[in-house]
Amino acid sequence: MKPPAAAAPSGGEKGGGVDPSLPRFKCQECNRALVVVGVEAFTDRLPAHAVSGMNASSVQGSVMGASRMDNSYVVLSKQNRSHGHGIPPRPPSASAVSRTEPNQQTRPMEGSYIVLPPAAASIYKTPTSEGGGAHLSPTSMNSSSPSPGNNFHASVTVLKRAFEIATSQTQIEQPLCLDCMRLLSDKMDKEIEDVNADIKAYDACLQRLEQETYSILSEADFQKEKQKIEEEEKKLKAAIEEAEKQYSEICSEMKSLELKSKQFEELEERYCHDLNSFQFQLTSHQEERDAVLAKIEVSQVHLELLKRTNVLNDAFYISHDGVIGTINNFRLGRLPNVQVEWDEINAAWGQAALLLHTMAQYFTPKYRIKIHPMGSYPKVTDINNNTYELFGPVNLFWSTRFDKAMTWFLTCLQEFAEFAISLDKQNNVPPEKSLKLPYKIESDKVGSYTIFLSFNKLDNWTKALKYMLCNLKWVLYWFIGNTSFAPPSGSLNVAESSKG
Repeated sequence: MKPPAAAAPSGGEKGGGVDPSLPRFKCQECNRALVVVGVEAFTDRLPAHAVSGMNASSVQGSVMGASRMDNSYVVLSKQNRSHGHGIPPRPPSASAVSRTEPNQQTRPMEGSYIVLPPAAASIYKTPTSEGGGAHLSPTSMNSSSPSPGNNFHASVTVLKRAFEIATSQTQIEQPLCLDCMRLLSDKMDKEIEDVNADIKAYDACLQRLEQETYSILSEADFQKEKQKIEEEEKKLKAAIEEAEKQYSEICSEMKSLELKSKQFEELEERYCHDLNSFQFQLTSHQEERDAVLAKIEVSQVHLELLKRTNVLNDAFYISHDGVIGTINNFRLGRLPNVQVEWDEINAAWGQAALLLHTMAQYFTPKYRIKIHPMGSYPKVTDINNNTYELFGPVNLFWSTRFDKAMTWFLTCLQEFAEFAISLDKQNNVPPEKSLKLPYKIESDKVGSYTIFLSFNKLDNWTKALKYMLCNLKWVLYWFIGNTSFAPPSGSLNVAESSKG
């Protein structure tokens, strides 16, 4: 057999297609397709009785793989040849088949095989397709040959059966190509070498054991050795019993430990459950605590804000609008180019009078001067119980009563400042922290400007009123600080800016 090659149709070939009824052989190791060649040419040279016998019991030679075997053959043993399962009986005339020449007689052969000479094997080699089928191109076949196709078909059938028998008798799947056969042969040789080496090693060990000398004990020594062995056996039995006893004790202890382990697992599971529940409750309590603390913090901030808040500071907001001082956004004063209505000026005097009157009434000192806050129409009473109106409109050249009312208001503010300074001295307040008016008050002057309106410039009169409001604001901050009220942090800055 050989691997398939591409079919090359011959010019003189008729009906060169592959017979689909023929079996296709593949190598069981590498799965390459094998092609039977040279069988039919050899059968044509045999006599009719030899051909029939060959079809029944012989196995044609083959060329396997890509290599060529010159005298290749398959030998069947006598048992397989005579009693093989599925092999038809061999005719008496076909006990031995050999190559027949015209001038030679048939010679019986001991084994059942067929030898293909190189010439006969190579004459009928033909390329075949990948399908693995047999394609014969007998270029030198005689047209008078007796049914060459049938003989080839029968030969291939017998060859197939021979492969089946070989497979059943050995542990190797047949057929095999030449390369796979060589690899398998090398492998089996190696295994044989290993087995032979093991056999030699066993033989050497056996010889060494046979060469060793043994000392035969006497009856007394034998009894002693036997007694020693029995005693040792008793000791071993006692040790085994002790070990079994310890084993039973350990088993009982293991059972108790397993029981305790289960109890511990239950306790651990219960502990984990309780721990998770406690952690959940702790988290909820912490969230509630954080919420309460946040509310407390907000409440403290609000409380501090309320502590810093003073009704008088919010009710009487003193500031300035340029050169003109303001109280609660009412301008107190006027300029030549800024004509402030008397209603706004009267409202500003009313707020200033109400603020000074409120602070004076809180300490209830004995004043010689009384202020009567009456909205936009305040009045001032001097020490002689003369009442003067602290509102306008008045004439610029004739405003004596209005000027006296402003002077008495300024005197009342100075007396309250002196009372505050004396109170700081009683409380041992350091001089640098005691009340000190930013603008000195002397009779009808604040700083260096008179508060009179008659025969005075509007600019100077307006500045005197602004300085008076600034002193009033400082007195207000002192009042807030000494009556447990704290002014807002930005109020002092406003007072300093109004001072300028």
